[in-house]
Amino acid sequence: MTFTFHAVDRFVNRDHDLAALEAWWASEDRNALNLHGRRRVGKSWLFRRFAHGKPATVLVAERLAPGAQLTRLAVQLEGSVGVLPQIADVAELFRLMYRLGAEEPHLVVLDEFPYLLPTATAARGELLTSIQAVMEEERDRSKAKVVLCGSHVQQMQALMSEGSALRGRLTTLRVDPLRFGEAARLIEDTGAVERIERYAVAGGMARYLAELGAGGPLDELICNRLLDPNGALFNDPREVLEHELAQVGTYFSVLQELSGGEKALGEIAGALRMPATSLPRPLDTLRDMAVTERRTPVDARASEKSSRYRISDPFLRFWFRFVFPFQEDLAAGLAPEDLYRLEIAPELADHVAPVFESLCREWVRRNRGDRVSRVGSWWGPTTKAGRDQGRFTEEIDLIGVGRSRVAVMGECKWTTKPLSVSILAALHEYKVPALTQRGLKAAREVETVLFCRTGFTDGLIEAAVADAQLTLVTLDELVAGL
Repeated sequence: MTFTFHAVDRFVNRDHDLAALEAWWASEDRNALNLHGRRRVGKSWLFRRFAHGKPATVLVAERLAPGAQLTRLAVQLEGSVGVLPQIADVAELFRLMYRLGAEEPHLVVLDEFPYLLPTATAARGELLTSIQAVMEEERDRSKAKVVLCGSHVQQMQALMSEGSALRGRLTTLRVDPLRFGEAARLIEDTGAVERIERYAVAGGMARYLAELGAGGPLDELICNRLLDPNGALFNDPREVLEHELAQVGTYFSVLQELSGGEKALGEIAGALRMPATSLPRPLDTLRDMAVTERRTPVDARASEKSSRYRISDPFLRFWFRFVFPFQEDLAAGLAPEDLYRLEIAPELADHVAPVFESLCREWVRRNRGDRVSRVGSWWGPTTKAGRDQGRFTEEIDLIGVGRSRVAVMGECKWTTKPLSVSILAALHEYKVPALTQRGLKAAREVETVLFCRTGFTDGLIEAAVADAQLTLVTLDELVAGL
C-alpha cells in the first residue's frame, strides 16, 4: 500500500534529515530507527514526507488504556493487513509490523511509541524484553523497515541506554530545531533585522515558525497568537511541558528565572530560595529534554563552577519571560497591545541579543572552519589593571580556538548605535589580557571579527581597512553567510 502525504507540496527544509532517512532506507541496516525530538519540532511531517510514495504504514499511538490502544492500532493496520487483526499485546503488534514486509520492502512507522510503555519500571522492562524477542525472531527474515518515533525525548533516549533490552537493536536519529539558515524559507523576507527578530521569537521549532515567521508584522502576530487568550500559542508551552513532566512547579520556576538571561547555579538557587543541591536534577531533566543547556567558558571544562544555564529555545525563553507571568492579567482583560507596548517592546532588543550572538558564533563556524575547530564565548575575572579601573569580570562574546590556540575573537552587539573604535580598546586593554592570564594562548595571527546590528562608525571602518586582521561583518553579510 503506497503512502500519500497530502501536504507534500508544503513541506520545506529538513534536507539533511531526509537524506539520513533515505540512506537508512537504502542500507542493509536491520535495526529499527529511533526517531525522536521535542514536540513541535516537525517529526510527524518529516516521517510522512519520507514515507510519501513508498510502500508504508503509519501507526499513531494515543494516551489510552492498553486494550483500547491495541484496538485502535488494529484498526489502523487493517488497510495494510487486509483484515482487522486481533492484537493480544504489544509484542504481537511488532510481529504484525515486521510481517508487513514478509515479501516486499515495507516502511512501518509507529508514532508516539512511549504511549505504549508502562510507567512502572519493571513492567516497562518486561515489555521491552518481549519486543526484543520479536525483533530477534522476525527482523532478519523480514523486509520491513521499522521507525519508532516519540516526543518524550528522555524515554526515547533511554531505549539506547545501558540496560535497555533494545540497546544495540536501534539506530538513532534526533530531529533538532531548525537553524536560522534552514528556517529562512519559513520566515518572511522583510529585511535582516526583522528576520533575526522573528527567529529570536519563534526559534527553530516548525510549529512556532509557521505561526510567527510570516503573515504580517511581528508585533501583530505576537499579540494575536501569543498574548490573546484565544491565540494558538497562548498556552502551548504549558501544555507541551505538562504533557511530559509529572510535577511542573519547580521546572516552571526555573524556566521563568532563566527567561531573563543565563545564570549560574547559585544565582538560580538564590532567586528561587531553594538549596543549590536540589536543582541539578530538574536542570538535568530540562537539559535531557533539549529545553535548557549548560554553558562554560571556551577554556573551561563542563564540570567547573563557572557554568551558566540558559533556555536553549528562544520561543520558550520569550514565552516564560513575556507571556507566562501575565496570563492571568490577559485572561482578565488586559489588552495584548497594551502588554506588548509596556513590557515587550522596550525589552525586545535584550531578548534578541543572545540569539544574535549565537548566530554570530555560527557564522564563524561556517566561515572560519579552516582556522577554528571550537567556537564559544569566554568570561572570567579581570586583571589587576582592570581592577584598578573598577572592573571585576571580563567577557568576550566570541572566541574561536584551533589547535588549542585562540585564532578568532570578536564582539557581537545588538545595539541601536554603530560600533566605534572604543570596542577595540576595551577588547585589547582588558579582555584579552584577562583571557590570556587563564593560560589560553593566542595563535600567531588572531583575527578580530565584529558584528553589530546598526553597523560601524567611519573610524572603525578605516581601522579595518588598515588592519587585515580586523573584519567587520554587516547584518546582511551575517544573514547571507548562514
